[in-house]
Amino acid sequence: MLDVAAETARYIDGLGADRLARAAAYTHGGHWLLLWDAVVTVVAAWLIVRSRVLHRVARVVGVQRPNRMAFATTATFLLAINVLTLPWTVYGQWWRERLYDRTSQPLADFLVQQGVGLLITVIAGALVLTGVYWLLRRMGRRWWIGSTLLVTGSMALFVLMTPTVIEPLFNEFKPVPPGPVREALVGMAAKAGIPESRLFVYDGSRQSNNFTANVGGLGSQARVAISDVALRGASLDEVKAVTGHEIGHYVLGHVWWKLLSLGFVTLLTLYGTDRLYGKVSGWLGEAASLQDPVGVPVLYVLVTVVALLVSPADRLVGRQVETAADNYSLRTVNLPDAMATALVKSADYRYPRPGPVEEALFYDHPSVERRVRNVMQWKATHP
Repeated sequence: MLDVAAETARYIDGLGADRLARAAAYTHGGHWLLLWDAVVTVVAAWLIVRSRVLHRVARVVGVQRPNRMAFATTATFLLAINVLTLPWTVYGQWWRERLYDRTSQPLADFLVQQGVGLLITVIAGALVLTGVYWLLRRMGRRWWIGSTLLVTGSMALFVLMTPTVIEPLFNEFKPVPPGPVREALVGMAAKAGIPESRLFVYDGSRQSNNFTANVGGLGSQARVAISDVALRGASLDEVKAVTGHEIGHYVLGHVWWKLLSLGFVTLLTLYGTDRLYGKVSGWLGEAASLQDPVGVPVLYVLVTVVALLVSPADRLVGRQVETAADNYSLRTVNLPDAMATALVKSADYRYPRPGPVEEALFYDHPSVERRVRNVMQWKATHP
């Protein structure tokens, strides 16, 4: 009978001590980045408060036009804080990724894509925040309930638009080219009720060297996309196993579970923001009330910090749906060894052997070791 523990250890130890150490350094450094991201956000928000630029924008637009003033103020803030934190963004999302060979993207291309993302963030973010401040005026102390519905609905709309509107701005999506891979994936998709027109390969290597695939969109706009990194660096069986996992997300409706999870985290975050606004506004030196869009730096800081504190709840849901998608691939594709080798290829950017506390706090996927063990358990019971 298959020794599950020994087989799991064989796969993970096969990475070698050097790769495991490098993966640990990259992953643990990423955990610290979450904390430093919050610190940088707080400092940048404090600088914006001290500059009084939002007060000047509010005076120019006029408080007698509250919605227009809210949009102008929040858009100015989002633009300012993203510009102030750009050096840190370059360090964390480009320089450090280059250092660990996780990207080959030129800096100029990275900055262009950051600019496109910033434009989307400023416009969409300001629209949502204008709605939040409208609810603050209308609902008073219950604003966080209505705002949770607004933010969750906005995220659902964003997910719906992502495959057709957002992602094509950053990557080129093409049908999987003719050949054995396409023939295999079309058959798998047909069994799951997914039209072959919704299977894509995209130039993920433009931004990342990571071995990855994903499912996106809702309803008729949903699609399964495989990075060219995975398509080039995987065997046919590995591609089938990974695609089976992504089809599992589609069939099992995991996007809805993720939206519910994000809605719950948003509810906790906005409730905490409501209770803590007075204290934090004093620390930042901003006298504006919660209902005043000029105080958006305080709101932003609170949302950043509280969301960081409650994020393990969302990651718990993430680990559950990833395990369910793995199991779907095992049931429908039944290529456990190919699944295991594909999972090991993701260990370079997700340390495979975290401690239980580290995994609970920081991992939105189960650890690679845990996933490989689950796969080997399946192989042992389904020879």
